[in-house]
Amino acid sequence: MRKFLFLLITGVMAASCAEKRNLVITGTAKGVPSGKIYLQKFSDKMFSVIDSADIKGGKFTFAVNVELPEIYGLSLDTTEGLYFVFFDASPVNVELDSAHYYRDTKVTGSASQDLWKEYLLKEEKIGEFIRAHPASLVPVYVLYRFEAYRMTADEIRSNISMIDSSLLNTQYVKTLRELAETFERVAVGKPAPDFTLDAPDGTAVKFSDKFGCGYVLLDFWASWCGPCRHENPHIVRIYNKYKDKGFDVFGVSLDADRDAWIKAIAKDSLTWTHVSDLRGWQCAPAKLYGVRAIPSNFLIDKDGIIVAKNLHGEDLDRFLISGF
Repeated sequence: MRKFLFLLITGVMAASCAEKRNLVITGTAKGVPSGKIYLQKFSDKMFSVIDSADIKGGKFTFAVNVELPEIYGLSLDTTEGLYFVFFDASPVNVELDSAHYYRDTKVTGSASQDLWKEYLLKEEKIGEFIRAHPASLVPVYVLYRFEAYRMTADEIRSNISMIDSSLLNTQYVKTLRELAETFERVAVGKPAPDFTLDAPDGTAVKFSDKFGCGYVLLDFWASWCGPCRHENPHIVRIYNKYKDKGFDVFGVSLDADRDAWIKAIAKDSLTWTHVSDLRGWQCAPAKLYGVRAIPSNFLIDKDGIIVAKNLHGEDLDRFLISGF
């Protein structure tokens, strides 16, 4: 179910392969007799429109030269959710079900899309999935999007070693390799990388200025992140419990909307230091720490050393009880 949600949101990540080929997409837009349909490509964590087609009598056609195999998005509105499709060959037919947020959309002609649908039903272990389909972009994407953020550097590299050589130059694998290197730099026992970012009032704040008194929780979150907002009351409780003993929180927001960020801070009563570069998933400290999912956190001791990662709720409380 969690993976199905990524069919509907624009925050899904993808990257490009090198080979350009002609792609013909024919299709229907159920319940939409006329209008526009947009073909979008993901680059650097943002979707951008690369082509559009007129819908006439509920039907549309694209004929484009694009990179294949790859993931592209189809949408009826560039400002809202899209349906993403694994395109690996031509032609492809798409029956876009606009009435149900694209949920019942059907795609024929793409073996990769068929494999993706099978994976959503079975959710195989990633290692087994790659071994079974080493030359398919689908397990590479699954590793990239759903699995790598909770792996160690060695586990990421082990999975990469099973991927067919034809896919090793994709941005997916490039990002995975970079992530493995980052994970080594921010492993438990390593010094916490320093950075400077602006607070809501525009004041530049240096993270390392918080070191020296006790534990600091480096908390990555965003106003638009439901799980983050659900976690915030637990952090507030723990902050109030331990702040007089030297515990502090340093919030880094992956927001792009300044007003939404500030309102969330006030609504959730987050009284600690907050910073953001308002670049969403382009947030520089998030990349520095290899953050691929939020909420995510790092616990730093008084000497600036990472002592734990992703402690939430009672796990954080138990660690601090023993630490103090």
